[in-house]
Amino acid sequence: MKAPTSIGLAAAMVGAFIAPVPAQAQTSQILPGPTGRAAIRFEISVPTSVRAEPTTGRVYVMLSKNNEREPRLQIGRVGAPMFGRDIERLAPGRAAVIDGTELGTPVTDLADIPAGEYWVQGFVNVYSEFRRADGHVLWMHDDQWEGQRWPISPGNLYSTPQKIRIDPMSRQVVKLVADQKIPPIELPADDEFVQRFRFQSPSLTKFWGRPIYLGATVLLPRGYARSTTAYPVNYIQGHFSTAAPYRFDSDTAFRNAWMQPDFPGVIAVTFQHPTPYFDDSYAVNSVNVGPYGDAIMEELIPELEKRYRTIREPWARWLSGGSTGGWEALALQVWQPDFFGGTWAYCSDPVTFTDVEGINMYEDENAFYKQVGDWHRTPTVNSREINGEIRQTSQQRNWMELVNGTRGRSGTGQLDIWSAVFGPIGDDGYFKPAFDKRTGVIDHSVTQYWKENFDILHYLKQNWATVGPRLVDKLHIYTGNMDNFFLDRATRELEAWMKTTENPHYPGYFLWGDQKGHCWIGPVSNAERLKEMAEFGLRKKPEGTTTPWWNY
Repeated sequence: MKAPTSIGLAAAMVGAFIAPVPAQAQTSQILPGPTGRAAIRFEISVPTSVRAEPTTGRVYVMLSKNNEREPRLQIGRVGAPMFGRDIERLAPGRAAVIDGTELGTPVTDLADIPAGEYWVQGFVNVYSEFRRADGHVLWMHDDQWEGQRWPISPGNLYSTPQKIRIDPMSRQVVKLVADQKIPPIELPADDEFVQRFRFQSPSLTKFWGRPIYLGATVLLPRGYARSTTAYPVNYIQGHFSTAAPYRFDSDTAFRNAWMQPDFPGVIAVTFQHPTPYFDDSYAVNSVNVGPYGDAIMEELIPELEKRYRTIREPWARWLSGGSTGGWEALALQVWQPDFFGGTWAYCSDPVTFTDVEGINMYEDENAFYKQVGDWHRTPTVNSREINGEIRQTSQQRNWMELVNGTRGRSGTGQLDIWSAVFGPIGDDGYFKPAFDKRTGVIDHSVTQYWKENFDILHYLKQNWATVGPRLVDKLHIYTGNMDNFFLDRATRELEAWMKTTENPHYPGYFLWGDQKGHCWIGPVSNAERLKEMAEFGLRKKPEGTTTPWWNY
């Protein structure tokens, strides 16, 4: 999950769309969808000189009031308007049409775009065929080591932005030729401190029926190349990035601390494990996403320990991460309690599914609104500013993901990846959704599957007698009490339950940031947190163990 940066359209819209409606009309919507009133049409084609074979994927048209960045780089939660449509085996040179029947974001209806001058751009997100080991055939975007960011993914196609006067209510035809291809990603060069590796995963490749890769970016301590010392490891969880851990290359304060003679010698590692659904696998085994939990534990970590001198003991393996990475740092510790020695989880994604960005997956009937009495319906808020102002509603968020990609193929969709990781397989081979993406109606048979397989709080309650003793003193959890995505709510439930634990009684360590948002790590810097982890490791190391990695 990524921290948003600006106030969304929702603040202006919520009041206008609260409507008194009968409770029986469960599928009616708060926001209107496309009406088909717009007469304009956009035609996006791919010339044979750029792509000679038929194309399956999704086409988009984006509109922007400026061209300071290309429109494709201005889309987002509350970014430039865009509209999308799936294509299947579109012949070279043939045009895909986007018109007033297609859903858009953040403007849902093309007819509501005011007439005027816009920078207009067409885009083609190319899908590949995945013949999965379970027999299902899926068409997905094949990540090119960009982290499922389709607007910049190598091989995807786009048109040169044009400044055009458009009137959505006119019978105007705008022809856009996607004759530009995004080039391959160039990775930064390795140096003495920051190194990267990538390899094809046997288990994930077998599952997906296409090559799937795992990788890591490694930050080495000073003097590593000139010593024979083995070092503890901080495994940092989070979104896909090949940048240096802890922004070592750009954060001067952190770099200076890292280079000091009294700073603990630690290897810091970020994992790269993008999936066909998202930039990150959530580090668990999933029937939809694949055996990423096994691949990380049995392939990626052994590869790291083979390449680098690490202390291969639980007391010297420390997890950390925020948001998506916070959930992973907590889940890896909970489900692998004997392998890792401690976790520092920040602003974790929902640790129980009673509040999933505002949605109670177990009790709500609809993901888009709360029913108040028989006649009143209030939009479910997805995200907020630290001062409490609404940024985006659940319907706006989910429709944004739907415009980015159907069947959960939005690439950066938070609700999509949760549904893919946590949910069962649907009849078509894609995940069975927890709720209808257009209407918001929740399927509680699916959310029960979420609960039984991936609800961390539920798992702890069911297995505390066996897992509790192996987690004592290992859980450190940090959350702002004004988390922008309401992640504090589920964390409060975890904290309240842990206070009641017995045999053993272990309340965990929870620290709350007053008026802090997403993603607060506590009142310390990253460098100070690493020292804290090292001191924790010293307390947990076996008696008589020497520590040449730190002259403390």
